[in-house]
Amino acid sequence: MKKFINLFIFLMSIIVMPSLAFAQPSSMGLSSFGGLMPLILIFVFFYLFLLRPQQKKAKEHRNLLNSLKKDDRIITAGGLYATVSAVKGNIVEAKVSEGVCVQVAKQSISAVITKEYEEAAKIPEIVKK
Repeated sequence: MKKFINLFIFLMSIIVMPSLAFAQPSSMGLSSFGGLMPLILIFVFFYLFLLRPQQKKAKEHRNLLNSLKKDDRIITAGGLYATVSAVKGNIVEAKVSEGVCVQVAKQSISAVITKEYEEAAKIPEIVKK
């Protein structure tokens, strides 16, 4: 977030400084609004194309983590496939295979495997003629 703010300030200084150097006094009040228009457009661009999608994705991930329940198939950020055996606060106990259970932080769970996800991940068979 700090990177975006710094980038925003840098872009604003690039846009505003040249206009201040060649500014001429004018009697019209609309010219000051015209000078702010690029700033407003850049802010709208940043919000629509950077901030809003990132917030939406974070909200979806938060909802995914809050809806975890026993017997859900998950994929961790490290690529570990497991089945949820228990959810205890911010820790999820996951069964990797028979007799092997691990504790995983909720935030490290990247996806829950659903039927649609499994079907999309299948490799189609090559039809021999």
